[in-house]
Amino acid sequence: MYFDELDISDELLDALDAMNFEECTPIQEQAIPEILAGHDLMGIAQTGTGKTAAYLLPVLDELSRGGYPKDSVNCIIMSPTRELAQQIDQQVQGFAYYLDGISSVAVYGGNDGIRFEQERKGLELGADIIIATPGRLISHLNGGHIDLKKTSFFILDEADRMLDMGFYDDIMKIASFLSEDRQTIMFSATMPDNIQKLAHNILHNPVEIKIAVSKPAEKIIQKAYVCHDGMKDKIIESILRDDTLDRVIIFASSKIKVKELAIDLKRKGFNVAAMHSDLEQKEREETMLQFKNRKTSILIATDIVSRGIDIDDIQMVINYDVPKDPEDYVHRIGRTARANREGQAYTLVTPKDYYHLRRIEELIEREIEKPELPEGCGEKPNVAPPHSHKGRNRGHGKGKGKRRNGRKTQGSSSTTERRQEDGKKNQKRRYKHNKAAKGQRKEQNKDKE
Repeated sequence: MYFDELDISDELLDALDAMNFEECTPIQEQAIPEILAGHDLMGIAQTGTGKTAAYLLPVLDELSRGGYPKDSVNCIIMSPTRELAQQIDQQVQGFAYYLDGISSVAVYGGNDGIRFEQERKGLELGADIIIATPGRLISHLNGGHIDLKKTSFFILDEADRMLDMGFYDDIMKIASFLSEDRQTIMFSATMPDNIQKLAHNILHNPVEIKIAVSKPAEKIIQKAYVCHDGMKDKIIESILRDDTLDRVIIFASSKIKVKELAIDLKRKGFNVAAMHSDLEQKEREETMLQFKNRKTSILIATDIVSRGIDIDDIQMVINYDVPKDPEDYVHRIGRTARANREGQAYTLVTPKDYYHLRRIEELIEREIEKPELPEGCGEKPNVAPPHSHKGRNRGHGKGKGKRRNGRKTQGSSSTTERRQEDGKKNQKRRYKHNKAAKGQRKEQNKDKE
């Protein structure tokens, strides 16, 4: 589907055209009409599938049509990290370039009191869209700097990451400040139990959209070392002794293990840094900057960075623990073999975790090589392969949502007629309008050249 087949304004189509967005991704094609129809939505999709545009475009379209308070916050977008909040804010600016009067403010921690005061003033004046990290938004709510009673859209981006970082209670507290008449949209890369619990508590009769997880890149060499817990540190040391490695990420399932492993490898002379949720924002930024600039060779991390790191030349990913969710495995090893490069992925598997490895193999539809352990690390334990287990079936409920705040409901004939009439008016002129605009931009670019 192409964007000009969607029922969105010409101004948004102009912005998309200027940004060379032509064809919808699967999540955009499925989610945008549902959000425009007023439904609450639960979207399961990986990072990189275009989910930010999937919720921004319909929300911007609705706000541009009018009927929302000018002095209130009309949309809250929750982000797990400052970096993602900044990225979302940049995309808002791009998509809304040709829209009149749409304002946005990014609100996040890790900065000084001057920034906080600027945020406070912006919030008190009112903004159409607020992009915020949970902790920072709660600080403003507690200070009385923002009123969310008239907020129409509540969006959670990368909800699973927020819960991994311990923000469940913060999200529920923020939700308590919102009207029950809001439209809630939630996106997550995975659907573990805590995400299902959150969805049950904050979504009303949602539509569920699930985009299949992409398979790992073919150029990733995947291996699994079957071992006992006590062998893991020695296996990792043996792998890292390869002198050609200077861009490695090691994923561990807990921040305690991350800290312990970082201390152990530093003691053995490796250039390592640890990334986990106990670090302050500035510390996380500095750690990531050091790794990006090659001042650190090995990054040991929890899943806080499995979908947030944007470095193209990672040589190797090591899973110290087998991810309990097979999709997390795909996200983790997807940090390597990017931009058509080759990469390696090693997973350390104890007998008790062998079942989880089998589930990963079922998801990626291939058997992972299980070589003998490196020399000096002992013999691998014998593990009888368990019977194959099929993945869980997940329902895809099509709920009958509604536009709240009295604007429209699922069965609102006035809304349907309005959209049909708008569509007929726009359909005939849209092609000529966009073609002419595109031609003008090409001429301008030629002049610049």
